[in-house]
Amino acid sequence: MRSIVRERADALAWDVAAPERPSRVAGVSMAGFRDRGGSAAGHRAVPHPAVSLALELGAGPLIVDDAAGRRQRGSVVAGLGLGSGAMWVRGERFEAVQVRLSPLVAREILGVSPAELDGAVIALGDLWGRDAARIGERLSETSSWEERFALMDAFLARRRETGSPVDPEVAWAWDRIVGGRGLVRVDRLAAGVGWSRKRLWSRFQAQIGLPPKRAARLVRFDHAAHRLAAGEDAARVAAEAGYADQPHLHRDVVAFTGATPVTVAGEPWLAVDDVAWPGRKPRASSFRA
Repeated sequence: MRSIVRERADALAWDVAAPERPSRVAGVSMAGFRDRGGSAAGHRAVPHPAVSLALELGAGPLIVDDAAGRRQRGSVVAGLGLGSGAMWVRGERFEAVQVRLSPLVAREILGVSPAELDGAVIALGDLWGRDAARIGERLSETSSWEERFALMDAFLARRRETGSPVDPEVAWAWDRIVGGRGLVRVDRLAAGVGWSRKRLWSRFQAQIGLPPKRAARLVRFDHAAHRLAAGEDAARVAAEAGYADQPHLHRDVVAFTGATPVTVAGEPWLAVDDVAWPGRKPRASSFRA
């Protein structure tokens, strides 16, 4: 598995490695981050419709600060959408493997429902105990990003084998929300699965981690954020992504990130996906730790 490294020229530069091939576990994506040691400033974590894990490697600490002033150091897990408000990730000369989990597989892999994270960022050791330390040690001892991705992929696949999947009806409702880019009539989802509205809302929130309406809003925001990062005009994004007008888009972006659409459009934390660092072409590499 070769890696792709994306670079930024500014003082906040991190190297980012991404596997060329997708994970063998559906609903999982990964990336590797390495701080160059040029600045102790952080990167804004842009909310995403996934549960996020970061496994710390290297000499320096990985530090996460949330909007409430809470701080976590080391390997962490963040609930669906990273909670609410601004969140910053920083460190000096650290390395980390980031994993994004679709909420459809998060419960199986985490061992708990995303709802139990309650939108907070918690230490991965509090969730996985010694398993978190063991996989962190193995990743640190591994010489290349390709091997790290393969090792992590195998670890996640084993955890999923013993996990508890979400209800098919809940999975169908989530897929409809994602497929519609958040533009779905959530009141029709219950009818689509033959459940009462109360039953679907209760099961969905318990297993996915957000109520359906909030989940749809997060998916819509994610679609809009990617279009903004791709350089599209905010007015056009607002009109085509289902917002009432441009101020509506502005309010939603501020609510999710604590920043304006213009700021979010240039944020590098979208680096895990294909819109990473817009305007900069990736170069093939197999850089080593």
